[in-house]
Amino acid sequence: MNAAITVAMSLAVGVATAAAWCDWRTGEIPNWLTLPPVVVAPLAYGVAFGIEFALHSLTAAVLSALVPYLLFRRGAMGGGDVKLFGALGAITGFDLLVGIEIELAALVVAMVTACGALAWNGVLLRTLGNALVQAFNPVLPARLRQERCAALSARVRMGGAILVATAVLSGPYLATAWSAL
Repeated sequence: MNAAITVAMSLAVGVATAAAWCDWRTGEIPNWLTLPPVVVAPLAYGVAFGIEFALHSLTAAVLSALVPYLLFRRGAMGGGDVKLFGALGAITGFDLLVGIEIELAALVVAMVTACGALAWNGVLLRTLGNALVQAFNPVLPARLRQERCAALSARVRMGGAILVATAVLSGPYLATAWSAL
């Protein structure tokens, strides 16, 4: 099983790297990169370890893509990001939580990057203040309500953040594998 985990984490880093490259170059994460792992990973787990691991892989894919899908439906995330999270969940299906850990870490990396960009442009505090007001807008009197600032609607490409999260979280798995050699 350790060899399978090493292969899975290596593949996850490879898929995340290709996705980050495509996202950086074109702003899109292509289907040919994200959809095959969702199909092949459960089949590979099923052939190698039985139906239980195939179901683990499918469940991990669904769990990893659930919150990003809800964000996609609200217009807060791209569809390629959702499929990439599902693919990484399927690939790392040996453990149901690895895909969710990648997702959470990627969202943190993206948030830190976005805050850094806002600070660089000198609008971080104003944007955070506007976000706080937006949170309370529904309960504020009409005279105190504010319009959303443009920075709250800015797009953030997630490919790089997903790559960083995948690489960091795969590090311990791959380091253990290499130390066993």
